Amino acid sequence: MGNRLSKIATRTGDDGTTGLGDGSRVNKDALRVQAMGDVDELNSQIGVLLCDDLPADLRGELLTIQHDLFDLGGELSIPGFALMTDAQVARLDTLLERYNGTLQPLKDFILPGGSRAAAQSHVCRTVCRRAERSIVALSHAESVHARLGQYVNRLSDLLFVLSRVLNRHAEGNDVLWEKGRSRE
Repeated sequence: MGNRLSKIATRTGDDGTTGLGDGSRVNKDALRVQAMGDVDELNSQIGVLLCDDLPADLRGELLTIQHDLFDLGGELSIPGFALMTDAQVARLDTLLERYNGTLQPLKDFILPGGSRAAAQSHVCRTVCRRAERSIVALSHAESVHARLGQYVNRLSDLLFVLSRVLNRHAEGNDVLWEKGRSRE
């Protein structure tokens, strides 16, 4: 984990393989690589969300989540290695409770949208769900610590809640789904 990249274009992946953190090589379409890529994309999408106007405390929490996702990706990159902790999952539970407590209960389904930040939080949520599916698929083929799936499951819920919080921050509302609207 302590290696530093000094040369980016190594050409070692030209044959369709990539190196894992333990030095082994696997095909680029391996389940583990897919899960790593989905987690990396999620981290990048959260980076896009951080470009928006966000409350300072939420900005700090999202930065911490980005670090957690780097830990999660690091654990995925080294089969059998443990890096994520139960405390990281518990922190998401605390954030979920805190932010959800500021919102009115939902009576209707909502559509992704409202403010730009809320819409981006929904994009993050959907990428997070894909990362979760990739981790579950990997867990059926190889040993993966349960807390990885737990973390991304909680995170997708948190990102949904944060989309609602961000709409309030922008002095807007959730975009409600209107049953039958498309049939009118």
